[in-house]
Amino acid sequence: MFRVGHFLARIDFYLLRFSDGGRSIAFSDANAEWAGDYLSNLRSAAGNILQRDSIKYSTKEYPLELKPLFSAFQPRFFALMSLRSFLMHYLPLLEPRANLEDDEDDEDDFLQDASDERHVDLVVPFKKSVKTILRETTVVTTRRVLERLAVHYVSQRMAWKLLKDVPKSARRKATRGMPSLLYFCSVSRTTFRGHLLAITASWLVEVGIQIYRCFSNLAKNEEEADKVNRAHQFQLLAKKVSVVTLKCGASLVFASIGAGVGATLFHPSIGQWIGCAAGDFAGPVIVTLYVERVLHL
Repeated sequence: MFRVGHFLARIDFYLLRFSDGGRSIAFSDANAEWAGDYLSNLRSAAGNILQRDSIKYSTKEYPLELKPLFSAFQPRFFALMSLRSFLMHYLPLLEPRANLEDDEDDEDDFLQDASDERHVDLVVPFKKSVKTILRETTVVTTRRVLERLAVHYVSQRMAWKLLKDVPKSARRKATRGMPSLLYFCSVSRTTFRGHLLAITASWLVEVGIQIYRCFSNLAKNEEEADKVNRAHQFQLLAKKVSVVTLKCGASLVFASIGAGVGATLFHPSIGQWIGCAAGDFAGPVIVTLYVERVLHL
């Protein structure tokens, strides 16, 4: 009886009684404090875990920076492009001509030289320069259109890879301490993706020009053109489109390889840019030599 009474006394000491609708609810002070501490610790631990997981598994952002649609007509870019085009077509006219005769101070020789200079045709290089400017501006504008189509119709991650600044990406990759072979492959793959839209725009413009020339020739010779002539024109068009495709593919491949070599051996950003430009120039030249000497097209 003593033990039972002592046990009941301890229960009365540690329990609180509350009446609620005829029901009695008992709480232990020690259990309430322990439960409160446990719940608070559980909440803090869960908050820390969620915070660490949110930092560790945060979603990667892919910032997309679209250049203006008509960026080819910006003053600086358009001026540099025009200067390069005019120099490319007018500099060959300034090459010195070999004079097999001895220099003489006679008046006849002076008049003859003056007449030769007057016969230099300056209109044809001007027309070629204007055509080159129109072609390059069309290529750049087509690339901007393709960039907007890529943003709307492909995933954000893929669009970011197509539009990223490749020299900056090569510089960021250089700080990761990759092996040389892995760094070369990574820069080449990034350059391939970043240069893809530019090559696609160039291919579309060149193919469009060839198609226009084909139908223009057919329209000029519409009266004389028979079935044989039409078939020949379309065969010639198919060959030219094939050559353009080979040149663009070689440009893309050689630009990617050249960018990887330049970034690995020289400088991450400058070497990538120089290697990409060199490969972009060397690829079509190699294909042209192969087509002319081997395929005889």
